[in-house]
Amino acid sequence: MINADLQLVSFVHSRAQPWVESPSRQVLRKRFHLVGAPESGQVTSLVTYQPGASFSSHAHPEGEEILVLEGVFSDEHGDWPAGTWLLNPEGFVHQPFSRDGCLLLVKLRQYTGNRHLQRHWSSDFKGTDAKAVLLDTYGGSTTRLLTLPAEIEYQQYYADGVEGFVVAGELQLNASHFSQYDWFRLPAGSDLVIRSLGCALYLKENAVTTLRQVIGADTDTN
Repeated sequence: MINADLQLVSFVHSRAQPWVESPSRQVLRKRFHLVGAPESGQVTSLVTYQPGASFSSHAHPEGEEILVLEGVFSDEHGDWPAGTWLLNPEGFVHQPFSRDGCLLLVKLRQYTGNRHLQRHWSSDFKGTDAKAVLLDTYGGSTTRLLTLPAEIEYQQYYADGVEGFVVAGELQLNASHFSQYDWFRLPAGSDLVIRSLGCALYLKENAVTTLRQVIGADTDTN
């Protein structure tokens, strides 16, 4: 179990965490959240594919969500460059690989819908205005990319909690410093208070209370 108690504030400063091998030894991960069996539970991870790395074909019970941060992620369905967000439905099957290497944010067993979605986004936060890109709404939760120029303050109350990931830049979150590829989760009934130092954020809003323990046996995980 990693950051499994949904009633607690949780965060991971990714640069302080070691890379850990997956069953495919050329695919490494830093796990932010894990509930259930190590290779078949509900998980949120920063994942890197080394050049030429691949996984064998596998299914995704309860879906998969991928944010391509660097490089090009590929499978038999296509090539997905940095700036791509993918939502793969319940039971989706693929054989992923990367020719030149890539870096991903991956969420497994956290989407039970049947839609396959693809969005493209930009992490350019150097303008003067805040911008938001809606990625998806599902089951009462909203997933979006929020870009905030430096010195912008953002405050929002989340009745059902919020999960965030720093795609680019830096910020002060409730008086703590976060930088690129750091992750956080606030429980139900929390105020998210951000002072941007110039940043782009992935936010999954009002989804924390819908997470639950899942223990499967028939999938490879990242």
